[in-house]
Amino acid sequence: MSSHSLPTKFVLTACAATIAETVTFPLDLTKTRLQIQGEAVDRFYETAKPYRGMVKTAIGIVKEEGVFKLWQGVTPAIYRHIVYSSVRMVAYEQLRESLLKRNADGYFPLWKAVLGGMSSGALGQFFASPTDLVKVQMQMEGRRRLEGKPPRIHGVYHAFVKILSEGGIRGLWAGWIPNVQRAALVSLGDLTTYDMVKHFLLRNTTLKDSSLCHGLSSICAGLVAATMGTPADVIKTRIMNQTRDKQGRGLLYISTYDCLKQTIKREGLLSLYKGFLPTWARMAPWSMTFWLTFEQIRKLTGINSF
Repeated sequence: MSSHSLPTKFVLTACAATIAETVTFPLDLTKTRLQIQGEAVDRFYETAKPYRGMVKTAIGIVKEEGVFKLWQGVTPAIYRHIVYSSVRMVAYEQLRESLLKRNADGYFPLWKAVLGGMSSGALGQFFASPTDLVKVQMQMEGRRRLEGKPPRIHGVYHAFVKILSEGGIRGLWAGWIPNVQRAALVSLGDLTTYDMVKHFLLRNTTLKDSSLCHGLSSICAGLVAATMGTPADVIKTRIMNQTRDKQGRGLLYISTYDCLKQTIKREGLLSLYKGFLPTWARMAPWSMTFWLTFEQIRKLTGINSF
């Protein structure tokens, strides 16, 4: 892979990620609302509304807040995926082709794929974490208003300014540890699974490097990614959503471990899979939309298949 092709690959990945994120965002919003339900209550406010499930939560958002609120927070989400997806995809491909390298027969061993997938996912999410923080807080604004709580933010710019004023540069990376952990697991599930399944099918079946092969690989990738990433996603969402003091310290959880411990103690081990259904329901079409678009854009621009 020549160095001059890197900017092109960043752009192509960003385009594919933008399309996939816009199409599937309502499921992400529903997932975020479900992950917050049942957690310890902020001491300044009353208890949250009772559980409603994935479908009822989505319908409730439309009835109580309006249909366009299903895309509340989509702007920072797109920013996030432009940064995250572009960095992780290019980093993984660089690792696969230049650093870790394939075997002489062209095979990329599983352990190398795992290492490459987790490393590239963690790197991409670290850079994208501030946009994820803004996205989570914007997604929760509709529910806060319905509960009679004062709004915290009034848009993407205001959110960034508010976070910076309260916690400084460091505040933009609140919750980055579980965020990076989640991204490493999701990238392991999505990127590594896609790469392994796709090349397994090409080597061991009669399938060609076509949309059918890409689609089957992406379905497997979405399922594995949702299974591996949901627990860390629940913890990440709760840490990012919590109210903070003037020093930017969380008022509900003091660390990732504290959030994990409190969540399991109060709600049980299965609470770590809250929002799994919408996560899976979103990751499956997201993965398929992204990979099919990504592969087709590469083909149209004359870049080799991933």
